[in-house]
Amino acid sequence: MELEGKNVAILAEEIYEDPELWYPYYRLQEAGARVRVIGTGSAQTYLSKHGYPVTVDARADDVSASEFDAVIIPGGFAPDRLRRYPAVLKLVRDAFEQGKVIAAICHAGWVLVSAGVLRGRTVTSVPAIKDDMANAGATWVDREVVRDGNLITSRTPADLPAYCRTIIAALRE
Repeated sequence: MELEGKNVAILAEEIYEDPELWYPYYRLQEAGARVRVIGTGSAQTYLSKHGYPVTVDARADDVSASEFDAVIIPGGFAPDRLRRYPAVLKLVRDAFEQGKVIAAICHAGWVLVSAGVLRGRTVTSVPAIKDDMANAGATWVDREVVRDGNLITSRTPADLPAYCRTIIAALRE
C-alpha cells in the first residue's frame, strides 16, 4: 500500500460537503493511510449538507500537527464554522509550518485565510471566495487543482479525482 505509515487528519464540522469529506477519506484509506476525522469539539457527530453523519475520532484541542502527515479540509459550509476555532487554526498553521501537506477544497480556503498561511502562495478554490484568498495575499487561479509546495487546493467536487491524486503524490514524496 503506497501510503502505509502515513497519518492523515480530515477536519469536520456541521454542514460539510459530503463528497469532499468522504471521497478523500476512503481514497486515502484505500491507499493505506490511517485517516482520522478531527472536529472542533462542538459535537461528537456532524451532519453534512445532505444529512449524512460523520463521527469524529478526536477534537482539534486534543491533537498535534506532529501526529499527522497531512491535514485535509473539506468544503461546504463547515469551513465558516471551522475557522472560528483557535485549535483548528493552530493545527492547520502548525502543520503548514512543519511542511506537512495541507489540502483544501471549495470553501475550505476560508480556513487557510484565517490560519494566515496564504501570503505569497498560488491557490484555487470555489470562485465565490477568490477575493478572500487574494486579500489574504495569495494569487488565485482557476484550475482543477493547484499545488504550491505543501499546499494543495481545488475548486469543487468535480475536481476530486485530480485533488486526491495530487494529495497522494505529495504524501509519497
